[in-house]
Amino acid sequence: MTLAEAPGKTSVEPMIKINEIFHSIQGETSYVGYPTVFVRTTACNLRCTYCDTKYSYYDGELLSQEDIITKIQSFGAQYVCLTGGEPLLQKEIFPLMSQLCDLGFIVSLETSGSKSIAPVDSRVKTILDVKTPDSGAADSFLLENLQHLQKHTEFKFVICSEKDFDWSENFCRQHDLLKNFTVLYSPSYGQVSERWLAEKILKKNSTARLQLQLHKYIWSPETRGV
Repeated sequence: MTLAEAPGKTSVEPMIKINEIFHSIQGETSYVGYPTVFVRTTACNLRCTYCDTKYSYYDGELLSQEDIITKIQSFGAQYVCLTGGEPLLQKEIFPLMSQLCDLGFIVSLETSGSKSIAPVDSRVKTILDVKTPDSGAADSFLLENLQHLQKHTEFKFVICSEKDFDWSENFCRQHDLLKNFTVLYSPSYGQVSERWLAEKILKKNSTARLQLQLHKYIWSPETRGV
C-alpha cells in the first residue's frame, strides 16, 4: 500500500504554474509555420535584455497536468511547444512532456540550457537557446547539456551585434554543432536587421540557418487586422 492509498490519505496531483496556453503559428525552429499549441510556464531564472515575455516572470496560475492536457486537446492541434519563462524550473514539466508524447502529440521544448536537459523525454525536440554576450545572460549555458543531445536537438542564437555573431560562430565551432545539428541564428528584433544578419552569414561562409521570428511579422502592429 502506498502512502496515497493509506486510510485517511489522499494523493495530491502535481501542479504546474502556467502563464498562458494559446493556439498560434509556430514562428521558430524547424517546425516553423505549423499550427501549434504553446504552453508558457511561469518564472525564469534569467533576465535577457531583449526578452519579450517579461509578463511570464511572475504571473500565472497553478494547473494540474490533466487540466493542461484538456486545454491543449481543445485546440485540435498536433504540435505542442513548451516555452517560458524557463520550463525546466518546474520538475513537474518532465512527466507532462512524456504524457503528451504518449498521447501522440509532436512536442518541442524551448529552454535556455541553463538547467539540465538530462530528464527530458528523448521524443521531445529540445531547442537550446544559447545566450549570447549582448543578451546579458552569457555563460548561463550548462556545458554538461552537450552530453544529453539527441539527433533532433536544435540550437538557437539571438544575434544582437557583430560581437554576438562572432561569439556564436566560435561557440558552434568549439563544440562542433554546425556539422551535427540544426543551428539557427535570429536577428534580435528591432536591434539588427534581417538583411545585415543574412549578409554576415554569407560573408563568413557560415552554415547556420537564418531564422526570422515569423510570429513577430504575422502579429506585428503593421499587419494586425489585415
